[in-house]
Amino acid sequence: MEKRVVVFLIVSLLIIFGWNYVLEKMGWAPVPQEAEESAPMESSPLSTEILENEGMVARSVPSLSVEVAPEDGSLGEKFSLDLSEEAIVVESDLYRAELTNRGGVVTSWELKRYMTEGADGTVPVQLVYQEGQFQRPLALVLGDEDLTKELLNGLYKVERDFSVLDETHPVGHLTLGYSNAEKGILVEKRLGFHYDSYVVDVSIRTTGLPGGFDIGLGTNFGIVEWGEGFIGLVGPAYLIGDELEKETPDQEAIKTGDIRWVALQDKYFMSALIPKAAKVARIRNEGEKLVSARVGFGEDEAAEFELFSGPKQYDTLKGFNLRLEDTIDFGWFIYGSWDIVRSVAKPVFYVLRFFHRYTENFGLAIILVTVCIKLVFVPLQYKSYKSMKDMQVVQPKVLELQKKFKDDRERLNRELMKLYKDHRVNPVGGCLPMLLQMPVFIALFNILYMTIDLRQAPFILWIRDLSAPDPFYVL
Repeated sequence: MEKRVVVFLIVSLLIIFGWNYVLEKMGWAPVPQEAEESAPMESSPLSTEILENEGMVARSVPSLSVEVAPEDGSLGEKFSLDLSEEAIVVESDLYRAELTNRGGVVTSWELKRYMTEGADGTVPVQLVYQEGQFQRPLALVLGDEDLTKELLNGLYKVERDFSVLDETHPVGHLTLGYSNAEKGILVEKRLGFHYDSYVVDVSIRTTGLPGGFDIGLGTNFGIVEWGEGFIGLVGPAYLIGDELEKETPDQEAIKTGDIRWVALQDKYFMSALIPKAAKVARIRNEGEKLVSARVGFGEDEAAEFELFSGPKQYDTLKGFNLRLEDTIDFGWFIYGSWDIVRSVAKPVFYVLRFFHRYTENFGLAIILVTVCIKLVFVPLQYKSYKSMKDMQVVQPKVLELQKKFKDDRERLNRELMKLYKDHRVNPVGGCLPMLLQMPVFIALFNILYMTIDLRQAPFILWIRDLSAPDPFYVL
């Protein structure tokens, strides 16, 4: 048996290596292509340029030759480009954003000042949803599915006027252009980045897109963690006229009117699309804990808007003067009392930050705020304690009346009211002051739970993050 195996291997090798030799001798082997045909296509400077890591980087992959020949000259002169897929990185002190010229969309947006635990340890917070095949931020969506796919898969020409974003170069512009001369289509996305801001100025101009187009925020862009808590709403939020709504539809919700902004947000982070002029917004439920948002623009209409992608810092959001700060949910309490709690929470929040300005420690600031609140409520607490003391004095007489009139509830109530009046005792005097304090402490709890100021804020010793539970359950 072993000899047969050896013979089999020898014959197999002879067939494998001898077959091509026999074909060549018989003249049946295929003729190799000319060197000119097999030579790789030269890459354009756009696909080979590599800029400094602190600014923008362009990496190339196999190139694609594109030739545009307009029929009437309205789309520009005929030109030929060797385009390749590029990953374009824009980096500032605040974030590191990555885009691709395939579809001209955002593929990554990392916040450099906010960290989270990842598979490889502590990593920057990622705002772009990385799981599943969903449309990315800044994708164009049309009624024509085939044309939508073309714009999502097409390669855009990349132009930029900066390599680094810093104090000496505070603003940089990136332009992504796509052309289809046969269909008379032009798309230009122009993005303006700022080194000290989470806001990107976006202008999208199109030609030849029938029926207008939508600009998408993508799926879960800005939602880092879909929390299960009972405070605050995670998902979409939008301001139409003066009406602010926060709700996730069962399937799709189409909102019309004066679209002030549309956002996707969780407890600490958000992305928001703030158009200069838009009349329709679409919110879509993409699955369990998945939601997308888009804003619509008319045919051949320039889409101009601001894109905010960052933390829900109160002062930053309030600076837009568009009620974006109301996405920070200060107002949870008993149904119908949100406005009351919110009106209390904001002054308490200002006091908390006032103390932090001097202590530079939110733990100490929380202690000082709590002490101040208790001092403010000393008169109410005194009345509460006095009322409870008075109730203890009359308690024996109350018990006597209850025993005496146990079979006559109406007479018992009259006698009790007379007893309280004669002794000037309020039976609810001990509870009422406590009820008046509850909105204040609920407001303080909301502040501590919802505001990003306490995220990663250290206190003392082993307490390194005031937004996280005490790992040893001491405090």
